[in-house]
Amino acid sequence: MPTINHKTSSATKRKMRVRNHMVGTAERPRLSIYRSNRYTSIQAINDQLGVTVAAGSDYKATKGTKTERAQEVATNVAELLKKAGIKAVILDRGPYRYHGRIRAIADAVRAAGVEV
Repeated sequence: MPTINHKTSSATKRKMRVRNHMVGTAERPRLSIYRSNRYTSIQAINDQLGVTVAAGSDYKATKGTKTERAQEVATNVAELLKKAGIKAVILDRGPYRYHGRIRAIADAVRAAGVEV
């Protein structure tokens, strides 16, 4: 009989509860954030076409704290979005609370000139 991992199940429920309220479009893609214990990755997704507009991660970064590396990745993704002509995004925080690295990412994207 298979066992149920309740932690994964509740995280999935939280993620879907947040995501049900948003759809990324060509003008305003969904900025999806994945945060592990060690790394952070960000994707801007156009859900209507099912394509990733811009993406970045700190997998190869070694210097700085996790928050500083996440801010750097967010700034790089914001620059890619501006080059693609996108001025606004919808923040998809997934199952994570809006504090720490998630808040730092949102602030870095805003500072780079993209509306969140």
